[in-house]
Amino acid sequence: MSAISVREFSYNPSAVFARVEKGETVEVTRHGNVIAIVTPAESPLQRYAHLVAEGRIRLPEYTAADRGSMPRYDVSDDVDPLAVLLAEREEDYR
Repeated sequence: MSAISVREFSYNPSAVFARVEKGETVEVTRHGNVIAIVTPAESPLQRYAHLVAEGRIRLPEYTAADRGSMPRYDVSDDVDPLAVLLAEREEDYR
């Protein structure tokens, strides 16, 4: 982990972000005190991995790649699709 001053950061923030993109963590200091820590962002899956491991959230059992296997409904033009879905929801007793 490296440290830079606020002044250095303000002169060339894109260089700092380039270092962070490569995996480096950078502390930003003002008068020798750390005021910010810039770290690489986690991937979306890493962001939720600890919550899944703790059982606090459940990921869906299907993904967008599974769209072809999801149920399809053929509704004629004279029927309101929203009304059909709401009626089906009322019948679902989960």
